[in-house]
Amino acid sequence: MASRAAAVHAHDCPVAKAAALVGDAYTLLIVRDLLAGPRRFCELEMSIEGISTRTLSAKLKKLETDGIIKHAAARSAYSLTPKGRALAGVTEALRKFGKRYL
Repeated sequence: MASRAAAVHAHDCPVAKAAALVGDAYTLLIVRDLLAGPRRFCELEMSIEGISTRTLSAKLKKLETDGIIKHAAARSAYSLTPKGRALAGVTEALRKFGKRYL
C-alpha cells in the first residue's frame, strides 16, 4: 500500500519531476557538453557516442521546449539557459560518483 501512496504523490516529488525532465543519459550528456559553451549540432553529434541524428534532433527540440537550452539560429549553435546551467551540480555529482564507483 505504501508504494501505491508514493506513486500517487510522485507528481509532487521534486526528484521525480527532475528525473522526468533530465532522466535519460543523452539529455545529461547534451547538458554536459553545453556546460563547456555553445555547440553546433554536428559537434554534439560527434561528442555523444551512439546517438543518432534523429534522436539528437528530438532531444534538442525537447530541451528547448522545456527551457533548458536555446538555439541561436544566426550562429546555428545551442547553449544552456540559466535553467540549464542550474544542472551543473547534477552533472558534477554524477561525474564524481562515476569516477569513484564505476
